[in-house]
Amino acid sequence: MTPIPAPLTDREIALIRTSLTVVAPQATEMTVYFYAILFARYPEVRGLFPENMDVQRDRLLRGLLRIIDLVDDVDNLVQFCSRLGRDHRKFGALDAHYPAVGECLVASLARYAGTAWNSEVAAAWTHAYTVAAQVMTAAAADDTRLRPASWEAQIIRNEYRGHGIAEITVKPDLPYRYVAGQYVSMETPWYPRTWRHYSPAHPPRADNTLTFHVRAVHQGQVSNALVQQAAPGHRVRLGPPLGEMTLAAAGDRDLLMVAGGTGLAPIRALLEEAGASGMDRYVDLFVGARTAEELYGLDDMLRLSQRHHWLTVRAAVSHENIPGRQGTLPQVLREFGPWYRHEAFVCGPPDMVTTAVHTLLHQGAPRAHIHHDPLDTPVLTAPLTPHQTGQEIDQL
Repeated sequence: MTPIPAPLTDREIALIRTSLTVVAPQATEMTVYFYAILFARYPEVRGLFPENMDVQRDRLLRGLLRIIDLVDDVDNLVQFCSRLGRDHRKFGALDAHYPAVGECLVASLARYAGTAWNSEVAAAWTHAYTVAAQVMTAAAADDTRLRPASWEAQIIRNEYRGHGIAEITVKPDLPYRYVAGQYVSMETPWYPRTWRHYSPAHPPRADNTLTFHVRAVHQGQVSNALVQQAAPGHRVRLGPPLGEMTLAAAGDRDLLMVAGGTGLAPIRALLEEAGASGMDRYVDLFVGARTAEELYGLDDMLRLSQRHHWLTVRAAVSHENIPGRQGTLPQVLREFGPWYRHEAFVCGPPDMVTTAVHTLLHQGAPRAHIHHDPLDTPVLTAPLTPHQTGQEIDQL
């Protein structure tokens, strides 16, 4: 079990936050310097990181900012750092790497804090990092006893669905346990140590295969490789399942499900699980796209609604005049609402999710009854519990 660390003193917290405000304007330069000295002093850790470090530098900064934001909230600090520690197993992080990172982080902060840096500030930062590292390593050790760090898998099918979307089916070498609605990180052979997150489009299967819906986004290296290059026989690596957007979170209320683009994948998994369980609650599903041709998966959902009386399916098209419902998903939600008595599941492009959540909140839906995946790097931006008062979307 992950230990509860000794909390920082009020004085240490004040010193850390004050020095961080001094460093903040030079944050980008500081992270570049940090990785430069880390790889120079400890070249053995370079292999843990992707070749292109631009995204990684941003993640370090945001992870650091969130740790600092939580230094006076021990429970959520432990939860966040535990999540980081478990996730870092798939990168090959070892206990010995943490002191090296801490040493180089403190050296980088000292360089860019200038006259705001002294021995007391250094001791406060060292204490804060030690607390975070202690929780991360303990969580990783606990996780080692429960499951692998990652799962090797083979691609067995790539079915193109049009408009840049492919259904990629993989078969892990070992059993892969997850719950409908969760998402999975994937590393491909074309971009080693670069992980992207995709949701299985179905509940767990008896044959242990997983099918992901992948859209080839503009300048998306991994997604384009999966859609255009992946073929049966190629090998990928999967991280552990993540996410709390599951039916177990829904209580006994009727359900509202909102899906934009490939956000239909986890929604479809939830609906299939609901159908298999004999659920008797009503479900309203809204599927949105820019044009009618881009309403991928709608026919499958309409067929599902013919088999289950409790499911109602509506489509929304925002950039084309066609018979039926026109407008963005949030606009259509407002028209058919209010939804304050429902449990809502929202998945799709970040802008759509953000606007849909605001729409539901404005209609009186409690924040605790609205579920969506993190809108950015999940390990950094997934909500912690309990939710902050008035915080509509928990991201940095």
